Amino acid sequence: MKLGIFYEHQLPQPWGEGAELTLFQNALDQVELADRLGFDTAWEVEHHFLEEYSHSSAPEVFLGACSQRTKNIRLGHGICLAPPNYNHPARVAERISTLDLVSNGRVEWGTGESGSLIEMHGFGLEPEQKTAAWREGVEQAANMMTMKPYPGYKGQFFSMPTRNVVPKPVQKAHPPIWMACSRRESILRAARNGVGALVFGFVDATQAKIWRDEYYQIIKSAECVPIGHTVNANFATLNGMMVHRDGDEAARRGLDGFKFFGFSIAHYAVYGEHRPGATNLWQRFQAIKGDMKETPGSGSIGTPRSVFEHLKSYADVGVDQMIFIQQSGMNRHEHICEAMELFSREVMPGLKEREAEREKKKAEELAPFVEAALARKTRMAPLKESEIPNVEAIGIVLERRAGKDYASAGGVYADPTRGGAIPMANRETFAKAAKVG
Repeated sequence: MKLGIFYEHQLPQPWGEGAELTLFQNALDQVELADRLGFDTAWEVEHHFLEEYSHSSAPEVFLGACSQRTKNIRLGHGICLAPPNYNHPARVAERISTLDLVSNGRVEWGTGESGSLIEMHGFGLEPEQKTAAWREGVEQAANMMTMKPYPGYKGQFFSMPTRNVVPKPVQKAHPPIWMACSRRESILRAARNGVGALVFGFVDATQAKIWRDEYYQIIKSAECVPIGHTVNANFATLNGMMVHRDGDEAARRGLDGFKFFGFSIAHYAVYGEHRPGATNLWQRFQAIKGDMKETPGSGSIGTPRSVFEHLKSYADVGVDQMIFIQQSGMNRHEHICEAMELFSREVMPGLKEREAEREKKKAEELAPFVEAALARKTRMAPLKESEIPNVEAIGIVLERRAGKDYASAGGVYADPTRGGAIPMANRETFAKAAKVG
């Protein structure tokens, strides 16, 4: 089983001077440590306006920084919000490709719709629209990463003319696509779209097996029609994690933080009411934390032996990756680092043995089903050479609109001083160049 770490950049109040700076710098140190220790993936969320719960609104920047401090760990958007209201698909394609280039091909492209109204309404999106917006955004961003040029699109949520979106990613046709899942329906939808399931729910191994088996049944069936240009058949789920030789100390260090993670999800997505800049989430949590029941996801908070046995139960039923949330609530940086180091020495080896063999066997088993799924995909037709439009420079367009020679009319784009020390070609030179190709 592969092992990942997961970041929301949680920051409960009160916020002292430099709190966010410390939070982000500590997280970078933790990812660098995880890389040295052999964790497989670092996942970073995208959320907006979710005070205390998640201060991670620009994951592409954080992951870019991680790429320069690590060598092997894969860098996962967990997730990049796909509806065009949040991120124009061309910008997604450009950022994912750039991150893939600066990380030397280590990107996992997690996608999602968003689950809170405070985010949706902040960007003019309604809950009834988000699934269709996700599909449009992901499908077209994938097309942009693979097509030269991208033919253009007129859709429900965005329109765009023919453009060649650059740069292109290292991984072909594009980095592996995942989808955030919180319930059975979304897990099955991920399988139908041929993408990995990032199960951000806390389920025991028995339930995980049921959902995992249903997911792979669809991957192997005619229902699987890839939204992208590859199939990423993977099933990952989430746990809290804090390891210590003393189980009670592990709980003291990590359980409240894990409970706060669950409480804040419910606050923003299910039961809560929020006054931006005024509500104190941590204070509310303190009043009710004793009423919160433990979940299966807290099984990775304990001794090395108990954590290993808990995680082995997931590996035994075929979960492909377990992702750990440690940086939550008031969990301390030094405790997080100590737990990762102990985990890497006494838990990780037993979970990663024979992983290469498992991956090879899985790839061989799925190969014919992946091939069949890709054959079912209806692909956007590429443009013929003769169909590629000619896009005029702004100077030409403004000249035509003015009805007179643009340069002599004092047009700023033809101002001879515009280039400064940069050599600028004149109209006659461009006319000559245009004949070449």
